[in-house]
Amino acid sequence: MKAVQVVKPNDLRIIDIEKPVIDEKNNVLVKIAASGICGSDVGIYLGTNAAATYPRVIGHEIVGYVVEVGESAKKVKVGDRVIIDQVVPCGHCYACRKGRPNVCGDLHVRGVHIDGGYREYMAVPDTDCYLVPEMLTDEEAVMIEPTTIAVQCCSRAQIEEIDDVMIIGCGALGSSILRVVKQFHPHSITVTDIDDAKLQEALDNGATYAINSLKEDVPARAHELTGGYGPTLTIDAACVKGSLLTALQATGNAGRVITMGFSTRPDEVNQFVITSKELDVRGSRLQNRKFQEVIDMINDGKIDLRGSISHTWPMEKAQEAFDFVTSHDPSYRKGVLTFGK
Repeated sequence: MKAVQVVKPNDLRIIDIEKPVIDEKNNVLVKIAASGICGSDVGIYLGTNAAATYPRVIGHEIVGYVVEVGESAKKVKVGDRVIIDQVVPCGHCYACRKGRPNVCGDLHVRGVHIDGGYREYMAVPDTDCYLVPEMLTDEEAVMIEPTTIAVQCCSRAQIEEIDDVMIIGCGALGSSILRVVKQFHPHSITVTDIDDAKLQEALDNGATYAINSLKEDVPARAHELTGGYGPTLTIDAACVKGSLLTALQATGNAGRVITMGFSTRPDEVNQFVITSKELDVRGSRLQNRKFQEVIDMINDGKIDLRGSISHTWPMEKAQEAFDFVTSHDPSYRKGVLTFGK
């Protein structure tokens, strides 16, 4: 069968690998239909994702159809359309015993540490499969996974109605976070980006205020918009050089800052700006069993993922897809590779 593999940074190839077979552990065979192109996939391709190992079949936003099940499979049946959990924890380390398998001490993430969803078939445990809501296309359904990341982030943030929230970045991740943040009905939501079109889209989707970081001083403007205090919660969904310091400078006293980046590139962090305001700085990684929670939100009409995909490419045009995504074309929002029916 065919697969898309990053052999080493900036070296992406279509390769032939063996079709997997089910066994006692991986008791479900899934025919992949669509797999999203995430910022971390791009990071692995470019060599900027510190967690990546090579060579690697990437892709962790994985939707497909069950074509075979083993006797031990109870959760799904042949014909079911599913999305696959990307987190594979050990189950017995400190983090796992504390109920935080997303930061397992021996964590394996599909598409990062072990081969992922850019291939025609995958064999996985039935417990890692979740039924996809009927109203979503295969391509739209890949957005369930980044929405779980957003739900995890908001869980770490402990959002309250009194919060003035700022989201740095209005890309696919930032947009997903905005969808979830709205469910908590905070006092205000400010978004920042360098793209006016993305900022307007965020305003149309429920943000209260927008700041173009190329045109305005973000910390100063954020303070103005919150009566001089600053946001009480800032989520860095841009994860670029300087964005963490911007978050720290903007956030008001006793506030929280959520960081989600994976770069090992040195960045400036001022101790005083944290200590003087007694800020809580928290990391948020992947998701902690959030798939069913997101699917329930979709089925209940609380989150609408329809229309969220801007570009699709067949697997055979993976190089073209990554070239386009890394070109920073302003029309791009979210991309998906498709693998046939």
